Amino acid sequence: MDYLHYEFQAGPGQVVEVSLDHQANVLLLDDTNYQNYRRGDAFRYHGGWVRKSPYRLSPPRFGRWHVVIDLGGAGGSIRTAARLVG
Repeated sequence: MDYLHYEFQAGPGQVVEVSLDHQANVLLLDDTNYQNYRRGDAFRYHGGWVRKSPYRLSPPRFGRWHVVIDLGGAGGSIRTAARLVG
């Protein structure tokens, strides 16, 4: 599975800002769901198919969060950046 991955310690009131040079899936996952994603098991996430950049997500609780960016099975490449802004 090809994807880009960023990791943050964050919580409510903080914002993860993701910049993309074109459309892609942007998924915000906790540790358990990230491991499920990596194994190809069922997982829960915040986010989805993003058409406009920058895209902002706020974690619902404090902890370690994973931002995964993938092209939904399409070929190609993408330039991205992710940062904690709050």
